[in-house]
Amino acid sequence: MKVLVLGAGVVGITSAHYLAQDGHEVSVVDRQPGPGMGASAANAGEVAPGCALPWAAPGMRMRLMKAWLRSDPGLRVKMRLDPPLLQWLRAFSRQCDATLYHRNALRMQRLARYSLCSLQALRRSANLEYAQTTDGVLLVLRTHKELQAALRRLPLYEELGTPYTVLDPQGCVAVDPSLEFAWTRFVGGLYLPMDETGDCGAFTAAVAANAAARGVSFRYATDIEGLDFQNDVVSGVRTSAGVLQADRYIMALGDGVSALLRPLGLQVPLQSVRGYSVTLPLANASRAPRAGIIDTRNEIAITRIGNRVRIGGGADFGVTRPKTNVERAYRLVEAFNELYPYAADLSQPQYWAGDYMSTPDGPPILGHTPYANLLLNIGHGSQGWTMACGAARVISDLVAARPAEIDLDGLGLARFRNDQRA
Repeated sequence: MKVLVLGAGVVGITSAHYLAQDGHEVSVVDRQPGPGMGASAANAGEVAPGCALPWAAPGMRMRLMKAWLRSDPGLRVKMRLDPPLLQWLRAFSRQCDATLYHRNALRMQRLARYSLCSLQALRRSANLEYAQTTDGVLLVLRTHKELQAALRRLPLYEELGTPYTVLDPQGCVAVDPSLEFAWTRFVGGLYLPMDETGDCGAFTAAVAANAAARGVSFRYATDIEGLDFQNDVVSGVRTSAGVLQADRYIMALGDGVSALLRPLGLQVPLQSVRGYSVTLPLANASRAPRAGIIDTRNEIAITRIGNRVRIGGGADFGVTRPKTNVERAYRLVEAFNELYPYAADLSQPQYWAGDYMSTPDGPPILGHTPYANLLLNIGHGSQGWTMACGAARVISDLVAARPAEIDLDGLGLARFRNDQRA
């Protein structure tokens, strides 16, 4: 079967890999000049099922209000006359309910844990190297309020069987000895030994190379202009290189996906969220982090990637260009330096800002559409790498018409509306 994957980020590339593994004739098309060069290029670098939880949580309605008033340093909302944004924010607000949060968290955890197992199997079978570490992720808790918030997660972890350890400050230093030199106090930590870190861009490139060896073809630097359709099937994809046709089409794009699906009558509740990262060369490796770190006060992720360190964080809604934001970048570097002083060369920062697409409830949108040959693998938000391999395996199962290995309840388009056709 001929399969065309739209999108060469980590979600699209892993989808292509598993489809080719099933014996399909697979092609990938993307506007970028290579694999993983969009939101996958400089993300925080953590494959962390333990942190795969919905943003729409109790208390977030008040945070949205603070963000609108510019009094929240981690979350910003630029209110403007944008009906899709306002509609998404209303839907997001409705999900900030304890019962719905628990339901959505279970859905995300189900996929994220399956995805980690899938990634580990792929890494072994393809002998992948991407500066990966398997030392877990440590949430550094600076205040007792943060500690209490972390403890509220524990019943969910117990329900799922997720391993964790609650640590005092000495226990945090035992996990990551460089925290001994931190300039800031912390009251403890929550250690998630199952989680991993690495370079998502390098991972995506390595999987793309493996897929190419299986016969996958790639059309990079090719703009996707629209989808042609007749009745209940997609008949082709209009691109800057002409119309591309296949038996099955996999939508795995990020920014711009809603506009492509809208002419088909598919209203997907996705919102573009801007995230930021800074990558710094190490100046003193002995003072650099060993485990993946989440600074809960500043809501940033810190990842050691070989001889570099990456700091990712920030979530801006409703922003437009320019993508660079000096204030955001400075805040990331400042927060990192409080925990790991003199570890990195602050004079050589590499700034990045990019957009990723999020659903209002948290889980991505996977699976079939009313168009018989179009499947969706979109809306993973900031958890794209964490969920990529599992979501890709689900897509390959659906294309092969075999049962998925996990329960797909609550992961499809139908959860938003029974009939998405206009």
